[in-house]
Amino acid sequence: MINFAYLDEIKNLLHIIEREENDSMEKAVMMLADGIMDKKSIFVFGASHAGILSEEMYYRAGGLVLINPIFGREMMLDTSPITQTSRMERLEGYGETLMKKVPIGAGDILIVHSVSGRNCVSIEVAMEAKKRGAKVIALTNVAYSKSVTSRHSSGKRLFEVCDLVLDNHGEPGDACVSIEGLEQKVSPTSTVIGAAMLNSIVAAAVQELVERGMKNPPIFYSANQDGGDELNQKIYSAYKDRIHYEY
Repeated sequence: MINFAYLDEIKNLLHIIEREENDSMEKAVMMLADGIMDKKSIFVFGASHAGILSEEMYYRAGGLVLINPIFGREMMLDTSPITQTSRMERLEGYGETLMKKVPIGAGDILIVHSVSGRNCVSIEVAMEAKKRGAKVIALTNVAYSKSVTSRHSSGKRLFEVCDLVLDNHGEPGDACVSIEGLEQKVSPTSTVIGAAMLNSIVAAAVQELVERGMKNPPIFYSANQDGGDELNQKIYSAYKDRIHYEY
């Protein structure tokens, strides 16, 4: 019988997250709920594979309508050659340039996902948001990040420039399954764990909003269910001043 060791690793990490990140996740919940109540926007950013979580949170049934993704075209996974994505996320000044088109302001919230937290683009996106008075949440791997040096001239890593840090508790290098006879581990954990953490935070934030008396929180209905398009249009119309993507 095949042993699916990856599932064991994921289950173990989820237990660790539940135990170790509860306080930080609760703070993130309150940050989102307060921001939504205060009529602020929410932005999310990640480069290359880290950007998968931006797509996970964006325009998703059951997700927050107010999630505004920041996409760098040169770091999307359909870029060719694919190594261009690595070069761009390491290029100092690119994150600052990317943020020039992002209407983030005081009191808004930015979630930045970077597993290593060492590359220039995520650090600069976070720094620029903080300059404008936004609150920045980092989703990163603290142990991994502490094991490497920053590639930014500031010498800072992502966890050192944000207001709140969510640690995915993965291994340095991200892959987690050991194969006998191989030095390199396989199967990364950051996408699965990161998605679980962020979706948990969104669910708890919506619960918090309902408990505060909000009757129609800004969440998407499934467009594949009857009436979904019409309901989503109503939600969009109600919150369009905080939505910065074309709908």
